[in-house]
Amino acid sequence: MNQPMNQQVILITGASAGIGAALPELLAHKYPGIRLILAARSLDSLNAVAETCRQAGAEVCVVPTDMAQTDQVKALAQKTLDQFGRIDALVNNAGYGQMGPIESVSTELVRQQFEVNLLGVITLIQAVIPVMRQQGGGRIVNVSSIGGRVAFPLGGLYSTSKFALEGLSDALRMELEPFNIAVSVIEPGPVKTNFFDRANQQMQQAVDDPTQSPYSPALTQMDDLNHRLLKMAWTPEQVAEVIVKALSDRKPKPRYVAATGGDIMLALMTKLLPTRLVDRFWQRFYGIDRIRPQKQS
Repeated sequence: MNQPMNQQVILITGASAGIGAALPELLAHKYPGIRLILAARSLDSLNAVAETCRQAGAEVCVVPTDMAQTDQVKALAQKTLDQFGRIDALVNNAGYGQMGPIESVSTELVRQQFEVNLLGVITLIQAVIPVMRQQGGGRIVNVSSIGGRVAFPLGGLYSTSKFALEGLSDALRMELEPFNIAVSVIEPGPVKTNFFDRANQQMQQAVDDPTQSPYSPALTQMDDLNHRLLKMAWTPEQVAEVIVKALSDRKPKPRYVAATGGDIMLALMTKLLPTRLVDRFWQRFYGIDRIRPQKQS
């Protein structure tokens, strides 16, 4: 399977905003004639992205989809086949960050995090693999995070879901190579999207009153932390460029880091520095070092 990019059918989830909206617009402008399936929960937002892509010369189908609903995810794959008869590439971009101290996050919020960030992804991948195998190959690109390689305080459940996505991708890469199906992971750092706004909303769901939490010294400075992270953030368009490389490289790499200095940081954090030193760095960065043991009565 060596379809030219402008003849490919590419399915993109989380396509209503941020990276997921920037990617199809970039593909449409670079490869007029490309066929795109755009999935997300918001039909209005999808239609707006689709119209921009059509004006650039792409053929587009929108499919409102909640990735936490298995039936909708399976229907998304079937709709793609009904519309275009093939699936050349799948970009699993849908996801969000469940923030908050792990002990504070309810079981229901944990379940929702994994339903969207992992279980929906697995369901969709399982649906497209037989199609790609039958047509002689394809590509699967899973959008993970730097947080899928290095866990951060107060974002442990998000990192857990992305660590799992990384492991899933590694196993799939080996399993699917005989079928000419390439699997790559994209690892963005901070990105200028609504991620932080939604993360703050998720934090509020997990922690009713941050000032009363045992973790309050860290929680109450999250807004300042987010502002600092945004200063080093990439634009969605920059990350989209990296995803296009994963889709178009003749020999796609297993991982693409989409963050300034990300490769160096990951090498330091995962290979070169002692774990205790890495822990101390992130504790200070996220304000965990401000927490003091509670006095026993």
